[in-house]
Amino acid sequence: MKRHVAELGTAWVRALTAHASGNHIMTAHLTQVEGMSALNRRRREGTLDATQYMQIVDDWVALCTVEYQLVALSPAIVDRCRLVLEAHPLRAYDAVQLATAILGNHALIAVEQPPLIFLTADRRLQEAAVVEGLAVDDPNRYP
Repeated sequence: MKRHVAELGTAWVRALTAHASGNHIMTAHLTQVEGMSALNRRRREGTLDATQYMQIVDDWVALCTVEYQLVALSPAIVDRCRLVLEAHPLRAYDAVQLATAILGNHALIAVEQPPLIFLTADRRLQEAAVVEGLAVDDPNRYP
């Protein structure tokens, strides 16, 4: 949500994910559920008013549709989630994100593309991703 809601790391994420950057954004299809959950939590807590909420939702849905490669939950991802959860103390959605990234990274490398960089501000998820062989960056490192 850092691309859509101003917080630590937002400017960096916006630059990294801007269409003009040429970067490709791959994420689990369930990211849409996580995003809507985060936005609705902020709306309920009063940190987003109704107008802000609707603007961000419209932007979020458009970007998910047009700019993001949304990877559907598949049997292979579920199988990898099981392995990830056996090895790392992660929440379910975090395991889905990590499993999606691991398999996406394997697919990129198989066709001789550069490996992906896994972006997360969650320390536990960063540590698990590194153990799983992914390059990791933390948006919170960039004010």
